Amino acid sequence: MPKAKKSHKKKKYDYNQDRKKLKRKFKKAAAPRIECPQIRHAWNDKRSVARNLSDMGLAFDPNVSLPVGKQMISGTETEDKTTGPLVRKPYVIKGLEAEASLPGKDTRSLSTDMIEYLQYMIREHSDDFKAMAKDEKNYYQDTPKQIRRKVELYKRFHPGQFSTFMDSLKDHS
Repeated sequence: MPKAKKSHKKKKYDYNQDRKKLKRKFKKAAAPRIECPQIRHAWNDKRSVARNLSDMGLAFDPNVSLPVGKQMISGTETEDKTTGPLVRKPYVIKGLEAEASLPGKDTRSLSTDMIEYLQYMIREHSDDFKAMAKDEKNYYQDTPKQIRRKVELYKRFHPGQFSTFMDSLKDHS
């Protein structure tokens, strides 16, 4: 049986389209997005990656920047003090160091369900973890050690909330 012929439509050239803008648009879309704001602002698209990074004082190849030297024979040690490449954009390194020196925000937390579970257990059994493990509301079937660990996490992640909860328990007693 003969094959069905494919209908090829010839693409027509669009004279109204600006090819220079189109090329720039595709080039920008193909380029990866640099997440670090310091590096992104100092980046020069007309230079290579290695040249951009060396201008900023960053290493492109760690094997070149920190070479593994040969074993020195004791007594014949000579130090070669080679100066690194000229850093033309030192503000990038200063910005990265400033960002790295900021204290990290602790995002660890417990879910509200877990906090309610632990508050119920503490309210009912205070410090008796064995009784907590036998409680009918222990849906997770936690062992006494697991419950103790969860209570310690609650104390560590939410110290203010835990202290107010304990104070409210003392007031009701």
